[in-house]
Amino acid sequence: MRPKFAQYLPILDWGRRYDRGALTNDLIAAVIVTIMLIPQSLAYALLAGLPPEAGIYASIVPILLYAVFGTSRALAVGPVAVVSLLTASAVGQVAEQGTAGYAVAALTLAGLSGAFLVLLGVFRLGFLANFLSHPVIAGFITASGILIATSQLKHILGIDAGGHTLVEMAGALLAHLGEINPITLVLGVATTAFLFWVRRGLKPLLRRLGAGPLLADVVTKAGPVVAVVATTLVVWALGLAERGVAIVGAVPQALPPFTLPGLSPELVRQLALPAILISVIGFVESISVAQTLAAKKRQRIDPDQELIGLGAANLGAAFTGGYPVTGGFARSVVNFDAGAETPAAGAFTALGLALAAVALTPLVHYLPNATLAATIVVAVLSLVDLSILRRTWAYSRADFAAVAATILLTLTLGVEIGVASGVVLSIVLHLVKTSKPHVAEVGLVPGTHHFRNIDRHDVRTDPTVLSLRIDESLYFVNARFLEDLIQDRVTDGCRVRHVVLMCSAVNEIDFSALESLEAVNERLRDMGIGLHLSEVKGPVMDRLKTTHLLDHMNGRVFLSHYDAWCALARAGADTKAAE
Repeated sequence: MRPKFAQYLPILDWGRRYDRGALTNDLIAAVIVTIMLIPQSLAYALLAGLPPEAGIYASIVPILLYAVFGTSRALAVGPVAVVSLLTASAVGQVAEQGTAGYAVAALTLAGLSGAFLVLLGVFRLGFLANFLSHPVIAGFITASGILIATSQLKHILGIDAGGHTLVEMAGALLAHLGEINPITLVLGVATTAFLFWVRRGLKPLLRRLGAGPLLADVVTKAGPVVAVVATTLVVWALGLAERGVAIVGAVPQALPPFTLPGLSPELVRQLALPAILISVIGFVESISVAQTLAAKKRQRIDPDQELIGLGAANLGAAFTGGYPVTGGFARSVVNFDAGAETPAAGAFTALGLALAAVALTPLVHYLPNATLAATIVVAVLSLVDLSILRRTWAYSRADFAAVAATILLTLTLGVEIGVASGVVLSIVLHLVKTSKPHVAEVGLVPGTHHFRNIDRHDVRTDPTVLSLRIDESLYFVNARFLEDLIQDRVTDGCRVRHVVLMCSAVNEIDFSALESLEAVNERLRDMGIGLHLSEVKGPVMDRLKTTHLLDHMNGRVFLSHYDAWCALARAGADTKAAE
């Protein structure tokens, strides 16, 4: 019998079937992802306002913990651009960048995020992330990509310019244009151009030259490493650091240290809301990537266990000198394409990064910040998808309004307000859509037992029977809407003698909706009209049987709407043509 605790340790499942073939594939994937992660980790730490080694530290123990608790075979956990930006925004409000307090606040943020995610997972509350609609998430990520790319221009230009919003950053850049360092500019622009070419043109070129797909992929993913090595050598050989080129400087040559997040009530209070927002955004991004990749191999992802896996990873970051992490899209796709079979590929990646932290960190002393900034710019511009505005405008004006508002608020007021507004807009959008549910008057399709909308089909109707199909669950937001709609349809002078509510699409009736149905029943009774229900689902009927509605209802409950039609409609019912 499987121990109960085993459900929280997916490693016990895939670990039993681990073989030499999986080991080989995982090792190959780990090499490719490690090559990709080294410059990315350094760059994202820079984006978060932390020392470069924090990016490496955040990519070691968190990956190991996710390998134990996570359910995705391909998800690569670590620092990502959007979470790094959110970290900088949140921590920057409670401590000054470069101070010990800033690093402690980042650790605290990771700890709070981890604890929140674990709690959600233990209590199986992963569904809460569904309140963030995809259009709103797409709008936030697009705006974040623009902000991130803009924030890195100061490193490429070699100037000192701050700001948290697009307007602030643009103003600061314009104000300091006269301070541009020409050497830094050349390095930054050349590196950016090279990385764009590597991303788009190197792999096809290698394939045309006869390289195999695996070799071409490894060399392409190593492009940022080539840029790092080349620019570091140039800065070192030409002594460019003495000529104003900002460099990474000394990086500790050590494994991740044991650290403690700050536990002061004031710090926790200040970071609690940002931690929740980071957790939700990180989980949504991570689970979408994990499920997409799992579907390609017909594997299963457990969202609640993913919460625990990501929570454990963030707790690990909090105690090993890191900052909040999540599953990254780009590196997860690389991990998947490279043939990763199990989460052990992530564990091998962590070991590779640990080796880099011990042996390679002195080699990045002369690495220019402009190179890291170029790495970030090239990575995040792939997140920018302004076509979401055109697509939502064509499909749904409400979704367009939500996307446009999220993008605008994120760019003008900052990422925290942007993501908070995205959450609120997602909930409001849902409430607005369900506050006026689609209710269709239906009639019988001749020669069948099916009922369809009278405005779309040629159907048989009866002026004494009003058949309404409710295409939404009934709850407090829309209860009054149905009440008013029925009242408007049975005005004085109409010939209706029976109102039948077709409930095939109603999954729930809450107490507010129940009271509305009771009010409708009383009102129709006074008018001499019967209220009937048809095709009520079992769970809904079970709830209704515990109330007085069925006992007092001025009508009947029918198993099918056709039964209601046969019992209530007049012989020779009218036919209404579709408009």
